[in-house]
Amino acid sequence: MNFLNKMERKFGKYAIRNLTRYIILTYIIGYVLYYISAYGSVNILGHLALNPGAILRGEVWRLFTWVLMPPSSLDIFTIIMLVCYYQLGTILERAWGAFMYNVYIFFGLIMTVVGAFIMYAAGGALMIELTGGMVFTTYYVSLSIFLGFAMTFPEQQMLFMFIIPIKIKWLALVDVVYLTYVVIRSLSMGSWFTLVMVLCSLASTIIFFLATRNYKRFHPGDRKRQKQFTKAAGYGQVKNGRVARHKCAICGRTELDDPSLEFRFCSKCNGNYEYCQNHLFTHEHVK
Repeated sequence: MNFLNKMERKFGKYAIRNLTRYIILTYIIGYVLYYISAYGSVNILGHLALNPGAILRGEVWRLFTWVLMPPSSLDIFTIIMLVCYYQLGTILERAWGAFMYNVYIFFGLIMTVVGAFIMYAAGGALMIELTGGMVFTTYYVSLSIFLGFAMTFPEQQMLFMFIIPIKIKWLALVDVVYLTYVVIRSLSMGSWFTLVMVLCSLASTIIFFLATRNYKRFHPGDRKRQKQFTKAAGYGQVKNGRVARHKCAICGRTELDDPSLEFRFCSKCNGNYEYCQNHLFTHEHVK
């Protein structure tokens, strides 16, 4: 994370603002081209798809134009999905900052290309050539927006089927379980295609998940430092026989005040400052 913070200070000004808006625009263009191809005499999308064989033969534009490949047919559910992705992506960009959000999305796109070439080199050339590379879409990269939002705001509620309120972390867990099932089923049939594409396309999500886990609290060498910091920060609040382990540096609330609160340390603050989910992205950094 420190590396990304340094990169943001140097190149943050070049980040694409409102990136989610352009992602939705690629969907719209893709569906227009899809229907032109379906009812016309020229398969336009076939010349834009991510086909490693064609790229190696000189059609290098496919490295970029494949992002126009729509992952599904256009219907009312797809429109609802696009509206949902736009809202989640916009909130995520505001929370992380434009640069971090750019890195998250573009790394997933780049790794999808890498995954396509891995499959092509590992014996999937025939299958990719037969489909023209149209099996590669932005489905998993779009899914990473939802998963990224769920990891950042796990307690946020959504209306499942527009009626049932459910925390987004449970919806994300269902997605992960389903992806695991699909991968296992694919492996049982002797195909590594799904596994490679899930790992590559969701690489940014996997790295983000691992990078935001607080593993240091389990390190024996940090026990003394943690106890000293806990004492200095005023932790140790006792309520109903329970001792608080987290405390927001802004509002002073602990997990004993509200069990649904999420706490994180800020990597940009000079020192060990912990914030609740309501102040993690809005506080003034301590220098």
